[in-house]
Amino acid sequence: MTITDTARPSNFSPAPERERLVDAVRGIAPLLRSNAAQAETDRRVPQANIDAMRDAGLFDITKPARFGGSQEGFRTFLEVVLELGRSCGSTAWVASLSNVSSYLIGYFDESVQQEMLGPDPHTGTCGVVTPTATSVRVDGGYRVTGRWGFASASHHASWAINGVPMTNEAGDMLGLGFALIPMSDLTIEDTWYVAGMSGSGSNTLVAENVFVPDAHVLSALDAMQGVTRSEFQDETLYHSALVPVLALVLAGPVLGMAEGAYDAVLATLRKNKPISYSFYECSIDAPSTQLSMAEARSLIDQARLLAFRSADEIDAAAAEGRQMSLLERARCRMDAAHAAKRCREAVELLLNVGGAGSFAQANPLQRIWRDLETSSRHAFISLNINEEIYGRALLGIDEQVSPFI
Repeated sequence: MTITDTARPSNFSPAPERERLVDAVRGIAPLLRSNAAQAETDRRVPQANIDAMRDAGLFDITKPARFGGSQEGFRTFLEVVLELGRSCGSTAWVASLSNVSSYLIGYFDESVQQEMLGPDPHTGTCGVVTPTATSVRVDGGYRVTGRWGFASASHHASWAINGVPMTNEAGDMLGLGFALIPMSDLTIEDTWYVAGMSGSGSNTLVAENVFVPDAHVLSALDAMQGVTRSEFQDETLYHSALVPVLALVLAGPVLGMAEGAYDAVLATLRKNKPISYSFYECSIDAPSTQLSMAEARSLIDQARLLAFRSADEIDAAAAEGRQMSLLERARCRMDAAHAAKRCREAVELLLNVGGAGSFAQANPLQRIWRDLETSSRHAFISLNINEEIYGRALLGIDEQVSPFI
């Protein structure tokens, strides 16, 4: 066990598929690093990155093994997207959001899974779970009209899983649903103009009176409670705690970006970089540098410990066939939020070590900083909200909201 790993069960043995996937990421890392600036300029991940990841099976981490997917748990998920994030934050973000959307494929009937994955098991998926749409109940399904912002990975997807209201014939809202819609029925509106994570291409999806059959709509409440329609109930991965998963997978790219920043600063220091306007001809000789690097490394290690603890708890609960308690789920969200915070704090220290030169356009540190500052503020890993949720869980307040955590 290393300092950056969580404690594992005594019967744990490294999964060959996990090792294969992580090794595959390392194999394409030079390509991702060389294309990182281009991703930002183009405001989307370069096709060369997408092709390399698809060829390596990096969009199939959570897809059912019946279709050739890896069907791996969330420790593997985190390890893969973390390693991607070391080279390119936007690429890691797209991979993470695509894979977590593909994870929901395992919740549908086999016939729907076959419709999606039968023609191309490596097909890409995107999704926005916020129900920013209207739906009208019609014979056999719904007519859906809406706009879903921040649809990461949409440029590279064939299907989208979007939040919709579930209604009856009278128009009364019965609950929230996740609607599986082919991208051919949607348009992408170019709205993603941002200071950070520009390469994620998180534009807006638009639907105009699109018919969505009942078989393509999941109850969000059922999904949050681990209830799936799949005939393969022994596929325990798809009974994982959904909301903690949705938060945790966002921590992976953030961790990767922090590691990438640490790698970049360490490489510069090893070139005997001086500290301007000081007596230090080599920055590594300065106690201030030594202390900052130690604290930054420790903060990243803490972030990893928090994130991987949650991944292991989510995987263990699913394997045991039990739903996580309210307190466990709330703690997972807290872990993800604090992991993101520690990564921000670490990168701030690393920027101080790097000095003003860290913000040169040619320096990848400034892009990593902007990408991390943006991505780590996603609503699912908002520190204040997750602190409130965790505090309520600790104090036994509002037990009735448990299905939504």
